[in-house]
Amino acid sequence: MLRHEFRPGKLVAGLSVAAAGVLYAGDAGGAWKTPWFVVIPIIVGGLCLAGVAGLVGRGMRRRRGGDPSAAGPTTP
Repeated sequence: MLRHEFRPGKLVAGLSVAAAGVLYAGDAGGAWKTPWFVVIPIIVGGLCLAGVAGLVGRGMRRRRGGDPSAAGPTTP
């Protein structure tokens, strides 16, 4: 199995969108009643948290030297 870099921002964004989907699926199935505006703060908050998690993750990779594209351009 190929290994890849851990991207915490994508994980947080995916979890927030999955939570919104579960809310709407429960509403569609009749388990509970979800107003349409409830999902907006979940998505916006999840995207903000994903941005913060991505910046923290990039900072850690950059400090460790694991991401060559984050180092910036090199001059000869």
